[in-house]
Order: sequence, then structure tokens, then C-alpha cells
Amino acid sequence: MAILEELKWRYATKKMNGQIVPQDKIDYILESARLAPSSSGLQPYRIFVISNRNKLQEIKENVFKDFPFNQGQINDCSHLLVWASWDNYTPERIRKTLLNTSRQRGLPDLSSEDYQKRLWSFFEPKGDEWHKNHCAKQAYISFGMAMVAAAEQKVDATPMEGFNFNKMDKILGLKKLGLKSIVSLPLGYRDEEGDWLIKLQKVRTPKDEFITVIA
Repeated sequence: MAILEELKWRYATKKMNGQIVPQDKIDYILESARLAPSSSGLQPYRIFVISNRNKLQEIKENVFKDFPFNQGQINDCSHLLVWASWDNYTPERIRKTLLNTSRQRGLPDLSSEDYQKRLWSFFEPKGDEWHKNHCAKQAYISFGMAMVAAAEQKVDATPMEGFNFNKMDKILGLKKLGLKSIVSLPLGYRDEEGDWLIKLQKVRTPKDEFITVIA
């Protein structure tokens, strides 16, 4: 039941107090995100961690400036996590990932060769747009795990999709890495006095509307 209590505790924190999150908690959240499942174990995304105040200010002024909600959490957070997914699947990326899996498991390098070919024969005809969307969906699984881990550690987190992806990509140098920014997550601690949302009831769709049981 503990995880349910922690999920009831968490909310999309609107104002953080600038307190630094201890490194062991950051590491715990990142490891939870790293251990998240992904399709065929490919993990077609990476996480960027920003805590430098000048870099955060640059991101706030450029990446979030055209969006209506101010996003003051970028200035007041301890760390900003950014998920960036592969811009597409390639035979080389698939091979590299599955080869590493084989070696970590003590298997011959050629043990995954047939599976590599089957995966690519499935992915290739789907096209670049499908590739990008599929990679992004995998990143969101990791993103969700990070939010749950943050709640477990009593660290506040605010999911943010509303930003200029191209400017984020430029600031973080993602294009040369074959990555596209997808979603961001400021981590920190809620401002108990200054956050207008903190005392409002958490509201979700009622169970009987949200869940349909097909027997």
C-alpha cells in the first residue's frame, strides 16, 4: 500500500523552494528510470541531467519562453531531467544494443543476429515518423518510472511537455547524437507557502468510469 500513499502525496508541483535534492536520491530516481522496461530491451532514449544554474536559466529563457505558464520550476528546481529519444531505428543501433546484451549475458556475439534481422525487417518499412513515435513511447515508460521513484523518495517532480523541442535539442547538442528531446522533469521540493496547488484536493476520474472490466 505504500506506493499508493506516495502517489496520493505527489502532485505536479507548481512552485519549488530551491532546496537541493541529495545526490543519493537523484541516483535512485535515475536508476529506476534506467531499469524501466522497453520494447526488445533497446532503450531507444537517453536522460540528460541539468543542475548548473546558468544552464537552467538559459533553458528557461529560450526553451520555455513561448509557453504560457511561466514554468518557474526550471529556476527553482534542484535538477532538471530531460528524456531524449532516438530520431529513428537503424540496423547499427539495434545491433549495438543487442550485441551488448549478448556479451553481458555471456553469450556468443552471433547469438542475437537472427533476432536483429527480424527486428529490422519489422521496423524498416514503418518509416521515420513511426520510428520517432515508437522511440518516444519507450521513453515515456522510463519517465513514468522516474516519477514514481521520485514520489517514493519524497522528491517533488513536475512533468513538462510544453517547451520548444528544437531549442532544447540545440542547447543540449542532441542533433549530433541522433536524439530528439521528448519530455522534461524538474526535481526539487515544494514551496509549502507559495504553491497555490498544494492544498487543493487531488482529483482523478472515478474508478467506475476509468476502469472497464471485461469478464
